[in-house]
Amino acid sequence: MELENIKDPSMLKQLSKTELEELASEIRHFLIEKLSVTGGHLGPNLGVVELTMVLHYCLESPKDKIIWDVGHQAYVHKILTGRADQFDTLRQYKGLCGFPKRSESEHDVWETGHSSTSLSAAMGMAAARDLKGTDETVVAVIGDGALTGGMALEALNHIGHEQKDIIVILNDNEMSIAPNVGALHNVLGRLRTAGKYHKAKEELEMLIRKIPAFGGKLATTAERVKDSLKYLLVSGIFFEELGFTYLGPVDGHDFDDLLENMRYAKKTKGPVLIHVLTKKGKGYAPAENDAEGTWHGLGPYKMESGEVVKKPGPPSYSGVFSDTLKKIAREDKRLVAITAAMPGGTKLDKFAAEFPDRMFDVGIAEQHATTMAGGLATQGIKPVFAVYSTFLQRGYDQVVHDICRQNLNVVFAIDRAGLVGADGETHQGVFDIAYLRHLPNMVILMPKDENELQHMIYTAFQYDDGPIAVRYPRGNGYGIKMDEQLKQIPIGKWETLQDGNDACILTFGTMIPVAEEAVRQLALQGLSVKIVNARSIKPLDEQMLTELAEVNIPILTLEETSVQGSFGSAVLEFFHDNDFHNVVVERMGIPDQFIEHGSVSQLLEEIGLTSAKVAEKITAMVPRKRQRA
Repeated sequence: MELENIKDPSMLKQLSKTELEELASEIRHFLIEKLSVTGGHLGPNLGVVELTMVLHYCLESPKDKIIWDVGHQAYVHKILTGRADQFDTLRQYKGLCGFPKRSESEHDVWETGHSSTSLSAAMGMAAARDLKGTDETVVAVIGDGALTGGMALEALNHIGHEQKDIIVILNDNEMSIAPNVGALHNVLGRLRTAGKYHKAKEELEMLIRKIPAFGGKLATTAERVKDSLKYLLVSGIFFEELGFTYLGPVDGHDFDDLLENMRYAKKTKGPVLIHVLTKKGKGYAPAENDAEGTWHGLGPYKMESGEVVKKPGPPSYSGVFSDTLKKIAREDKRLVAITAAMPGGTKLDKFAAEFPDRMFDVGIAEQHATTMAGGLATQGIKPVFAVYSTFLQRGYDQVVHDICRQNLNVVFAIDRAGLVGADGETHQGVFDIAYLRHLPNMVILMPKDENELQHMIYTAFQYDDGPIAVRYPRGNGYGIKMDEQLKQIPIGKWETLQDGNDACILTFGTMIPVAEEAVRQLALQGLSVKIVNARSIKPLDEQMLTELAEVNIPILTLEETSVQGSFGSAVLEFFHDNDFHNVVVERMGIPDQFIEHGSVSQLLEEIGLTSAKVAEKITAMVPRKRQRA
């Protein structure tokens, strides 16, 4: 079958079991081939081929609602809903999104990218259905890793209480981006080994019904026997105690097993949880045998060998962060590291290998990680929480209430700060300055290169006056020489990279090379422009700002973050609050919109954060009398 010819998932209903199996094989080959060129989330999608097909076989999308948690595993869904012909553009500029996208298809009923949101969305849709008096089926597909998120557990609790007709598919592949942690993971492990629970339960109930009814006492005894045997059959009836009918474990690659349980679930009143066991990377040996999470999401690879195509280059910012942390930890036993299920992405796996007792992976639980760091800090430990900018948003109340309010010595290592590219809107780290800088006691730093990063991490660790955040971008550094000795960088002091007297660019991090190229272009026009590495985003260098106000040259703030409420806004506030009303200040940054997927260079071009646009802005700001012909 030509996958590009699939326009609607209803075609599955016409296929025999043999034809379904053939189609599953074709889909796997298609994904392996296409993603070898574009990259993407291969492992999760190879694991849910049969499951996705059965969902669309048994349901009527988009009338029935299929909600994907995180969205890493929605490629098969996209193929079956008529988007196979767009896979050459997957995660590329103006191309197919790597996550569910409501504007892309009516079959994408919920947009996501962060984990643990599907069950709450399902509860909302089911409640709306009941209020309207309609009859659609609502299904949420959530992984065993995402189920450990606090939001997912909150939703499970509410769904079980409300007893809404919702089907939860627990896609249990025992392999998230990182190995799962926590007691719930152990509960699932016991369930996996318990065999067919719902069949055993039915047989037990049938046996009890055959007991002659000799009165209430015997009936009560029988119920006690049933309950006792139920707990004997399954070590911990976790989901049934929450109010769900539990079905499983189910072989996630067996069409008959999946179809039988889906049909059973649709007939069952109240919430149902189908525990589906799948193999991440199914059908492609390199992905199946992946123990390190490489094949969860990756760039291009050689299809035949599975060799990942890597371009040699300087060390990554994440790698420099981890190496610096190890260097400090060897000298200071107070240092501990925390991650929320991202040891590989943050490179803390290297730290864990050397300091296993001083590394805590709390699972997908940024709220818990933040407050746990606070608890450690109250006892004289120096915690470093390494977290992607976009994921720290999930622990915002804890940053405010538990860390900043108590002025605790917690280091936030904010990875993936700025645009990240192919993962798109849900992962662009462009809001952290805006949501952190107004918090009392918070300090925010960003380095210009990998060498300055190591010194900033050291500076943050030595800082004892409250919380401090060091933000750094995704990707590799510039390959500059790294200092052997770590040193402290003065907080609240900026660095002049180039002098000039016609205008000044205040910038930091990834925008410094953009500013430098713009200044070279402006020099050809006869303009002398100062470049300042404003590496201390909070506190500002008030002395330098005062000096700039006194010489009264135009100032441009340039940042790869939200232009509203971020660094440029802080500069404007300083001049206003100190009565420097004549200073000309313009701001350039991420506009007031969500930035979709594409390469970082393409996205910067689209939003006008380029050297040419910076030069154009400066030219317009400088009075004509200062420009030489």
